[in-house]
Amino acid sequence: MSNPEIFVSFRLPTELTGLLDMPLDVHLGDGGPPALDAAQRERVRAIVTNGIKGADAALINQFPKLELIASLGIGLDAIDLETARRRGIVVTNTPGVNADDVADLAMAMLIDRLRNIRTANRFLLDGQWNSGPFPLARSLYGKTIGIVGLGAIGRAVARRAEAHRLGIRWTGPRPKPDVPYEYVPDLVQLARDCDVLLVSCAGGPDTRHLINAPVLAALGPEGLLINVSRGAIVDTQALIRALQSGQIAGAALDVYENQPDVPAELLLMEQVLLTPHLGSATKETRARMGAMVLKCLADYFAGRTPQHRVV
Repeated sequence: MSNPEIFVSFRLPTELTGLLDMPLDVHLGDGGPPALDAAQRERVRAIVTNGIKGADAALINQFPKLELIASLGIGLDAIDLETARRRGIVVTNTPGVNADDVADLAMAMLIDRLRNIRTANRFLLDGQWNSGPFPLARSLYGKTIGIVGLGAIGRAVARRAEAHRLGIRWTGPRPKPDVPYEYVPDLVQLARDCDVLLVSCAGGPDTRHLINAPVLAALGPEGLLINVSRGAIVDTQALIRALQSGQIAGAALDVYENQPDVPAELLLMEQVLLTPHLGSATKETRARMGAMVLKCLADYFAGRTPQHRVV
């Protein structure tokens, strides 16, 4: 019997090189469209993708006998789940392993933007210290963080914020009875009540441009925006206008609407900290995520139900 054939929709990362040692025939897409002929597409039974590349209807429908989409990541907004359901395709992800790393990055961003660490480093390296002291920054103590989406990542951020003695408020679709932090149902009110607004909710059509001009206006001239979730949750043009006008004090972004393309206006702003989607980018977490994908494939092709099935 021949090995099952799979298609990898993005450039194969180190954590998935184990695919090449499994009893599978692997077609590497390298991030582009499938360079497969009709007979090869006919034989593909699984797509391996990630939370950014995803699998839209156009990709899914290239494979008439597709049975499984295994995603390296927790986000599902880039996968056409409706098409998968309609065709009876199993979809899996890798939940429960990246929250701490993403929360660590979020707190590092918060500390940097309040204490101006990156700017201070440049100040010293440029020899400006000889001309006088670095300008005073802002203390974390006494500030309030507003968390948009209190899932695993939001809760991990909240625990870290507690250790730094920040006030914590949050918003989401509905209150959670097991949460000790103040729930604010109105996002604009939450922005008005906090010093730092942190985005950690799920992406997708329901949250596209959730952070818009009215929310940024409510955040105010001393407010900071941090986004470690999905780029499209923030209206980028509204954010650029708010930063250029001084309507908000600054921002820290790990994700972007059209990544890896970042608007030139953001690249030129000293009050903005930009990172290239580093949330889960640690060796330890990516290794755990990769192992989950490999186990999913092994289980599925052995006739077992994958552990982290979402469709």
